[in-house]
Amino acid sequence: MKLYNTRSRSKEDFVPLEEGKLKLYACGPTVYDYFHIGNARAFITFDVLRRYFEYLGYEVTYAQNITDIDDKIIEQAIAEDKDFNQIADKYTKAFLEDCAALGIKPPTAQPRATEVMPQIIALIEQLVQKGNAYEADGDVYFDTASLPEYGKLSGKQVEDQMAGARVAANLQKRHPADFTLWKKSKPGEPSGKVPGAMAVPVGIPNAW
Repeated sequence: MKLYNTRSRSKEDFVPLEEGKLKLYACGPTVYDYFHIGNARAFITFDVLRRYFEYLGYEVTYAQNITDIDDKIIEQAIAEDKDFNQIADKYTKAFLEDCAALGIKPPTAQPRATEVMPQIIALIEQLVQKGNAYEADGDVYFDTASLPEYGKLSGKQVEDQMAGARVAANLQKRHPADFTLWKKSKPGEPSGKVPGAMAVPVGIPNAW
């Protein structure tokens, strides 16, 4: 079994960390709308990979998250005049129904973001304490400069990224490549707090 390694840019023999076992993670949906055929391709691809390893005799643990709190979900809640939880529940149900209709096997674990919020906050706090993240006006960003090998998987050089090339420049960032880990809550939005990172409650984790 060969898989393409994005770091080495080549196909390599798959060697499990533990004999006969495979742990697989794939990013799940942000449930603010129905998913389309392009989204389905990714879900089907990982389902096929999972099934093939099971066919080979591997014990597969497959995890896929559901992002049920996000700016887009809040925007959709406002548009439909509903609570964000109602939007998340509505489109999570639709997602699971569509996956079943496509014959996609349910993951071994499928946690919602809101179910693991304490772990998310704890991880962000650790990154802040280690100097890998920083707070700016209530938002928390990952400091790409703190990780010398950042960009190895994508093959993109951090220094080549320019502010404002794709979206409006964020002057709060130390570097254009820094990305948001946590966003400050706006009035009426759900909120939490990253201890040690800032003194005021902040809102929602950025997309997974």
